[in-house]
Amino acid sequence: MFRNAAVSAARLTGRRFQSTTVNPVLAHAEETFGKLQETAQREEIKRLSEIMKADWHKVSVEDKRAIFYATYGPHNRRRPRSKPGDNWKVFFGVVGTIAVSVTISSLVRNSVPKPHTMTKEWQEMSNEYAREHNINPISGISSEGYKGKGFVQSS
Repeated sequence: MFRNAAVSAARLTGRRFQSTTVNPVLAHAEETFGKLQETAQREEIKRLSEIMKADWHKVSVEDKRAIFYATYGPHNRRRPRSKPGDNWKVFFGVVGTIAVSVTISSLVRNSVPKPHTMTKEWQEMSNEYAREHNINPISGISSEGYKGKGFVQSS
C-alpha cells in the first residue's frame, strides 16, 4: 500500500523520496522488531513517531515499512492468541461434548418408560372415540372416505 503510493507519487512529481535520516531507523523491521525487548521496542517506536512528524514525502520506503510493522505487526499485544494445533483441540472437544450429550440423552430416554397413551391399543381406541364424536368431520378421521391411520403412530 505504502510502496504503491510512494512509487506513483514519485512518477507524478519526478522526485525521489529520501528519508530524513541517512540510514533507515529499523532495517528489516519484520525480522528485528519482534526480537527486541519491550524497552527497546518503545524507544524504536518513539524514533519512528519522530520520523512520522516530518514530511511524509521525504520518508524512505524502508522507514514507512518499519512504521507500519511497529504499529500493526504481530508482536506483543497483537500476537495471535491461538497456537498451532489449537484448532484440532477445539474440534475434538466439540465432538467429544456432542458424543457425551448424545450418550446421556439416549440413556435417559431409554430408562424412562413410554407413557400408556403410546400403546397401539390406546391409539386405536382414540380413533374409535374420534369417529363416535365426529371429531374433524371435514378432512380428518370422521370425514367420508378417510383412508389414513388416524391417531395410530406406534406399531
